[in-house]
Amino acid sequence: MADRLRISELFYSIQGESTRAGLPCAFIRLSGCNLRCTYCDSRYTWDEPGQKMTTGRITDWLKDFPGVMVEITGGEPLLQEAVYPLMEELLADGHEVLIETSGSMNIEQVPPQVGVIMDLKCPGSGMMDKNDWHNLAALHSRRKLGSRDEIKFVLSSVRDYTWAGRIVREHRLADLVPVLFSPVIDQLAPDLLARLIMEEQLPVRLQLQLHSQIWPNIKRGV
Repeated sequence: MADRLRISELFYSIQGESTRAGLPCAFIRLSGCNLRCTYCDSRYTWDEPGQKMTTGRITDWLKDFPGVMVEITGGEPLLQEAVYPLMEELLADGHEVLIETSGSMNIEQVPPQVGVIMDLKCPGSGMMDKNDWHNLAALHSRRKLGSRDEIKFVLSSVRDYTWAGRIVREHRLADLVPVLFSPVIDQLAPDLLARLIMEEQLPVRLQLQLHSQIWPNIKRGV
């Protein structure tokens, strides 16, 4: 049905990533993903079938958090067509809405009022060939409409950093949107990433997962 989505989990937490990090946020995590990144920390979104919910049931849950920022994430949320009417309904209810997407799906249909947090997959992810590079043109178009979008690179090695830095410079990404560099903690030390960014004066933000620091032993629902 057009108003039903497969939901992995609904939870209220602190926004742990993006330029909105630290703010209260209600999360709608959708099931299913078309990628299999080597460092994935939410495998349950595609290992488990999830629960079917109507948009009405989701918005009923959000009534406990009136006016709070909402992030739709996954998995890959843009795999489900019903996510588009959900976004429209959330906007109509007065929420600031974010959607986190892998960069493998076209973002042109996402309403411009929704902030897109889009990954660009680095070599270490094993999914670099899935990047939809047409999305960079879409980000340009969305910016003209006043969108507040962001690009995130998840880095698992110095090789990933070198690749991501080249992409940032070649496409002048920092002139387009905020650019976030997020290390896979057990593979690329944050202090090394910080030093590399400073040495090159790369116009990006080093991002650590805030929720992982607040709740280090909790892997779901944060």
